[in-house]
Amino acid sequence: MTAPATPLMSVSWTDHVTGRNGYLVVDRLVRGVSSGGLRMRRGCTLDEVTGLARGMTMKEALHYNPQGRYIPLGGAKGGIDCDPQDPEAYGVLVRYLRAMRPYIESFWTTGEDLGLTQDLVDRAAEEAGLVSSIQAVYPLLDDEAEARKRLADAFAVDVDGIGLDELVGGCGVAESVLAALDRAGVPYEGTRVSVQGLGTMGGATARFLSRAGLKVVAVADVKGTVANPEGLDVEALLAARDTYGTVDRSALREGDRELPGDAWLSAEAEVLVPAAVSYAVDAANQKRITARWIVEAANMPVLPDAEELLAARGITVLPDVVVNSGTNAWWWWTLFGDIGADADEAFAYTRRSMRALIDQMLARAEADGTTPRAAAHAIVADRLPVIAERFGWYR
Repeated sequence: MTAPATPLMSVSWTDHVTGRNGYLVVDRLVRGVSSGGLRMRRGCTLDEVTGLARGMTMKEALHYNPQGRYIPLGGAKGGIDCDPQDPEAYGVLVRYLRAMRPYIESFWTTGEDLGLTQDLVDRAAEEAGLVSSIQAVYPLLDDEAEARKRLADAFAVDVDGIGLDELVGGCGVAESVLAALDRAGVPYEGTRVSVQGLGTMGGATARFLSRAGLKVVAVADVKGTVANPEGLDVEALLAARDTYGTVDRSALREGDRELPGDAWLSAEAEVLVPAAVSYAVDAANQKRITARWIVEAANMPVLPDAEELLAARGITVLPDVVVNSGTNAWWWWTLFGDIGADADEAFAYTRRSMRALIDQMLARAEADGTTPRAAAHAIVADRLPVIAERFGWYR
């Protein structure tokens, strides 16, 4: 039994105050619950949210461990077509959550995604009358009070000035890069990286890769690309970010260059990490890429026709459904009790899990003669029937 081609449920919403649109797509339920973040960006579409919901089904299935306390949920996603920096954005968010309250209370667990922070989601959820944005999962917990305390304690953990919740996803992306380098026999020292986006995911990825010995030579934000072939001071750039991941240019060093926003694509680097918007790499601009690996920290950044052309040129794309799945998994590992509210334990568990997934995916791709994405899809196709057999479609 595999997942159907169409999602289980699709909801479109129009804000009665501003006329802006929002969406919820539930791709699948497991034990009656689904998981997937809420994004806010100008131009967000139902098709986009549908693709992201299917991706969440895959991410959940990829982390299925029959021996673990965390049982993967179904996949879902929410989206709001609004610029998160618009003065009306917070009101739109609150009204969206009020409209979606019956779903959030019953079967959709959600949290931060592109354009939103968890603090903002939590504040808006409270104003919308919700107990929590993940309250639908509470009935599945053995000890709800202890589990909620454990997750709250984990969110309170601070690591070098940044919250643990903002770092685990980037830790998983960085480990994906390192696993690929290890399989290829490429040393960390001297390997160059270009990152698009210095928000939660991109910033944490840049930090972990820099501390592993790689050289971050370019980062892009909404103002453009900052580059230095000798390597950027990642910690200084992170300290100079605003809440939207935009770097204060007064923090740049001598030798740092300001380039156009799309210059990250053609940076002389072995690894590209798109960690911002979807659909960043298309059939036209992929020609500018000379990197050996593209590691998808963002959701759906490489379009399918571009990926086909990149593969023909010997450029490997490590897919989002594996690479950026660490944040979602960390929430549930912590809530269900596979790990505690401890940074070292969280990073170790994330690294071990992500490396195992990357190794399995790349080994499957080599054995099948396919791309890593096709291999990831094949692994999911193997696991979904097992999950459905054990837990059913809805219950």
